[in-house]
Parts: sequence; structure tokens; C-alpha cells
Amino acid sequence: MLSSVIDYIPGWNVWTQAILAFLIPILASKIYKKMYAITGKGKKPDTADSKKAETLLEPSGAPFSGDYEADIQVIRDRIGGNSDLIFREIRMEKTNVRAALFYVAGMHNDRVLDLHLMEFLMFEAGSDTINEPGRIRDRLPFSCLLEASDLNSFNRSVMFGHIGLMIEGELGGLLIEYPNGANRSVQEPLSEALLRGPRLGFTEVLSENTSMLRRQGFSDQLEIKTQKVGTRLRKDLALAYIKDIVNPDLLEEVSARIGKMDFDFIAESGYVEQLIEDNYLSPFQQVQNTERPDRAIAALLEGRIAILLDGTPFVLIVPSTFSMLLQSPEDYYERWLPGSLLRMLRFLAAFLALMAPALYISFISFHPGLIPTELAMSIIETRQGVPFPSLIEVLILEVSIEILREAGIRLPKPVGPAMGIVGGLIIGDAAVQAGIVSPFLVIVVAVTAISSFSIPIYSAGLSLRLLRFVGMLFAAFLGMYGTILFFLLLCSHLTKLKSFGVPYLTPVSPFRLRDWKDLFFRAPLALMKRRPAMTKTQDDKRKS
Repeated sequence: MLSSVIDYIPGWNVWTQAILAFLIPILASKIYKKMYAITGKGKKPDTADSKKAETLLEPSGAPFSGDYEADIQVIRDRIGGNSDLIFREIRMEKTNVRAALFYVAGMHNDRVLDLHLMEFLMFEAGSDTINEPGRIRDRLPFSCLLEASDLNSFNRSVMFGHIGLMIEGELGGLLIEYPNGANRSVQEPLSEALLRGPRLGFTEVLSENTSMLRRQGFSDQLEIKTQKVGTRLRKDLALAYIKDIVNPDLLEEVSARIGKMDFDFIAESGYVEQLIEDNYLSPFQQVQNTERPDRAIAALLEGRIAILLDGTPFVLIVPSTFSMLLQSPEDYYERWLPGSLLRMLRFLAAFLALMAPALYISFISFHPGLIPTELAMSIIETRQGVPFPSLIEVLILEVSIEILREAGIRLPKPVGPAMGIVGGLIIGDAAVQAGIVSPFLVIVVAVTAISSFSIPIYSAGLSLRLLRFVGMLFAAFLGMYGTILFFLLLCSHLTKLKSFGVPYLTPVSPFRLRDWKDLFFRAPLALMKRRPAMTKTQDDKRKS
């Protein structure tokens, strides 16, 4: 009797797996909290630091002296060392008054500059224009004119692309906004291609991007506020929102986080994303990025806020949820049944892209009894002669696929896609012929790679590709226990994660049945009468 009971007691390896399955979540939680505490995330900046940041953002410069010669000399001493800076001094024919122009080569249309500005100053500007205060500003044939408050702001604006104008006898300088830098034309977004939908994508020019949002439809409630970011090299950043829809608390929080960004140069919107997100230790992005104006305006109509940065076509949308990363604008342009089918396929593809290699390792190495007998015999037969354990076998193919994918992106367009496809076929076939990997694994890895391609947001696919390797390690050490533990830890992290106060798994957790009409499937448009409850909009009605 006792011996039969002892036979049913698990072996030491099962006890080890059980203990590790119990200890790993506790250890991971402790390490995570320790790292989060060390980084000091969420700590309010000191008053001295805040004042320092404000000082860097708005440096107080030397005022204009009113002495034309002295001010010109100060400007040339400070920025005259730039070889692309053009200094042109002219004399007005009717008044015999001198004027100086400062501008950067290549940032203006020289023909328009000659015809509109120089010709006016040299031949048309009279004594009535110069002697009366403000008359020169009223007569200049440009729509955007600014008065420089000090020499520093004058110099910065000239180097950023404005035309600086100094007139003898006038206190201060004028800045003419006439940018004409090298810009690309409006094209279809490369990272978010659609079969049905607008062929329109954001560009690198902020004014063009804001105009694209305006052209989505006539509305006086679409509000765009612009500010400067960067402490050393400054750029324009704009917040776009629908004034009578957006939650004021959300707008205040976004503005506060952007105001706290203390970085010398914000090169791309990815900098903004990393500086304002709730938890930068998380592998999941909490800020959505898009190149499509239609996606951005749809988000604004749900009560979200778009962040546009000059110099990049990628616009940020906050707050963001996990379900948004698997949605495509095409879901709404097609009828609701095809749109729902495509969306559910994406959720399935995301699960396969994340879990398929881990499940393969679990079944092959630890639980082959869970596989149907005929399939198990087939897999065993194909693995005859493979010298590596399942983890090494999967890592060889997965790392090879990732390298091929990265190489395909970096190569020129005509070569990249062909190299990726042909390279994958050649490497997979050669690995099977050499007996390094099994044919069944090639199928698993191919399905995993194809599934990751179906995710509409490229950054979301990167997160799943990273976590895939973590899941493989869990499966290699603990089998199916490890795979399930990995999935539960991931769900636990996603449940705690927030994006600007909005739970990341909304409307799954917390459960909001009303928002399930636009989750795994898309309900008919006639039934989607209200905006998502998660954003707490001022006006939650889509249909009156």
C-alpha cells in the first residue's frame, strides 16, 4: 500500500519546477519594483530644477542697443562664423538709409527674396515708410512677420530659417517667416499601407501636418496649440484635440508631461514618446504612433490627443490601449463583417507571434503526451538526427529570421524584399538538409514570422518579437508550467499598466461591456452611438 502511494509522489524535477514556478513571480516582482524605485520615475522635480529648465527653455538675451553698427557687429560676432549664413547690406534709394539682411542659404527661395523684399527695400520704401513707427512692418509683402525681443532670439530665429531684417534708425529687428527648405511631397504612408482608404500620409513639415488634420473636415472645435521643445536645439511641437470632446484633465496631464521634458534636442517623436510614457521599463508602448491623418483624426474624435513634432511624419496619440495596436483604419472602411473577421485574425496572429515557439518547446521537450499520437510520431520521425535540444533548435531559426528581417529593412528597396524571401527559403532548406533543425520547426517559425507581419503597428510587433524570446526561455526551463507562468505574468503586467491614467487592457480590465462593440469585432456603425468610456469625454455621443 505504502509503495503504491510512493509511486504517485512526483519526482524531484517536478518539485523543482513547482518551487521555481512559485518563486519566480515573487522574485520578478521584487526586481521590478527595485528597478522602478532606483530610476525615480514619478518623482516631482525640485523647484530649483524646474527653474533651471525654464531658464534653459527661455534664455534671456541682450537687448538691442539701438545703435545700428553695434547691433550688426554683435550679430556677426555671434553667428557670422557659419559658412551658410548670408549677410547682405543694402541702401534704400529714396531715403539713403541702410538695411541689413541675414538668412541661411538653401532655406529660402532666392527669386522671391529678390523680387519681394530686396526690390521693395531698395526702390519702393520711402521716407513715410521708414520714419513712422510700424510703417515698415505694414508695407512688407509677407504674411508672417515677428519682432525679435532681443539679440539672442533674433540669432536663433535666423539660424532656424527666418529672414532677419535690421534697419538703420529702428530699435530692434524684424523676422520674416518664409521657410523654403528641402521637403518631400505628400505620399502614402510606408508603415501603414491600406488597400482601401486615403492615400495620404504626414510629412516632416509641421504646418503641412496640421493642415492635413484641418482638411479632414470643417470644424471650429479642432484646436491646435504649438510650443517649443528642446533646451539647446529647439523645435516646434503641437497638441491637437477636439475642444468640446477632450477631457480637460487629460489635456492638462499631457501638457504637464511635455512641459517637464528636459532634453537638449528632441530629434524625433520617439524621444517624446519615451519621455512622457507612464512606465518606460515596460516592453509595451503606451503611446501610439501613426503616419495616417485619418487615424489621427479618428482618435481625436474619441477624445484622445495627438502630438505632432516638426521634422517627423510620425504623430503620437495618447492615451493608448493594447487593442488599438491591433486595429486598422481599414476595419471601418469595409463592412462590419469583413472588418470584424480581419480584426479577430489579427488577435489570433498576435497570440501565435508571441506564444507559438514557446508552445513548440513545451510540447516537444516536456509534454509530448499532449500531442495526438500520429502527429507526435511524425514529429519524432522528422527530428531524427537533429543534434540540438528544442531550445537551441528554435533559437537558431528565430535569430536567423530576425537577422534576415533587419537586413531586408536596411537594404535598398529593390533588393530588400527579394533578399528576405530568398534568404529565408535558402537558410531554412539548408538547415533541414543539414539535419540542424526539423522540418516541422521550419513550419512553426514561418507561421510565427508571418503572424508578426500582420500586426498593423510596427512598434507593437517589435514588443511581441522581444517577448517571444522570453517565453521560449520560460518554456525551456519549466515546460508548459513555464509557458503558462509567462502568459500569466504578462497578463498581470498588462493589467497594472496604464497610459495617461487609462488602464492598458480597457475594456477587458476593467470590464466595460459598452466598449466591447469595438474590441475583438467591430459592430455596425449604426450601433456605435457613443464614444469609448475610457477617455471620459465631455460629449460621449457620436450620434444625436
